[in-house]
Amino acid sequence: MAPAKPLIIYIHGFNSSPASHKAQTFLNYVQTHDLPCELWIPEMPVWPGEAARMLLQRALEASICRPVHIIGSSLGGYYGTWLMESILDHCPDCPVKLVLINPAVRPYDLFEDYLGPQKNYYSDDEYELTQEHVEQLRHLEIETLSRPDNILLLVQTGDETLDYEQAVARYAECPARIDEGGSHAYDGFESTIPVILQFLSAHYVAAVSLSG
Repeated sequence: MAPAKPLIIYIHGFNSSPASHKAQTFLNYVQTHDLPCELWIPEMPVWPGEAARMLLQRALEASICRPVHIIGSSLGGYYGTWLMESILDHCPDCPVKLVLINPAVRPYDLFEDYLGPQKNYYSDDEYELTQEHVEQLRHLEIETLSRPDNILLLVQTGDETLDYEQAVARYAECPARIDEGGSHAYDGFESTIPVILQFLSAHYVAAVSLSG
C-alpha cells in the first residue's frame, strides 16, 4: 500500500477566506502540477477557540499516518505557530513543518484597536469583534518554539499592515527570507511557491519537475 500523502494546511488571515488571492494561487499551483499532497484550506471561524479546535482535530487525525505541512498567512501565521506546537505536544516525532507569510505577532494586542463591527472581505458576513475574541486569541500564544529549524519565515519590508521587524525578532532562530519592499499581500507570491515547496519537502519539487 502506498504511503498516505502529506497534508498541507493553508491558514488564511483576519477577515479573509479560502477565496483569497494567495490561497487560490496556491491551490491552482498544486492542481496544475498535480502535487503529491492533500491540500486543506479551511474557512476560519471568527472565534479563535473554535478555529483552534477545528485545526487541531484535522491535523492530529492526519499526523497519525502522514506528515503535516502548514502555511500561515498574516493571522494564519499566528494560528499556524500554535498548531505546530500543539501537534508536537501530542506527537513529538511528527514530521511537521511550517511556513509563515507576513505573520502576525501578538495579534491580540492589535485587535484591541479593532473591537466592534467587522465584515469579512470576501463573504460580506458581519460580526462583532469583542474582548472575548481577544482573550481567546491571547490563550493561543506560544512562548518557545520547539523546532525553529522547521519553520520558514517569509516577510516583506513594505508590509503596510504589520511590522515585519516584529516577525523577524519573534522567529529569529528560524530560517528566513526578507524581501525589500512588497506589501502585506506579499507581492510576487506565485514566484515564491517553489521556495515554500522546497522547504516543506523535496518530493514536491520532484513532482513539479516531472509535471513540467
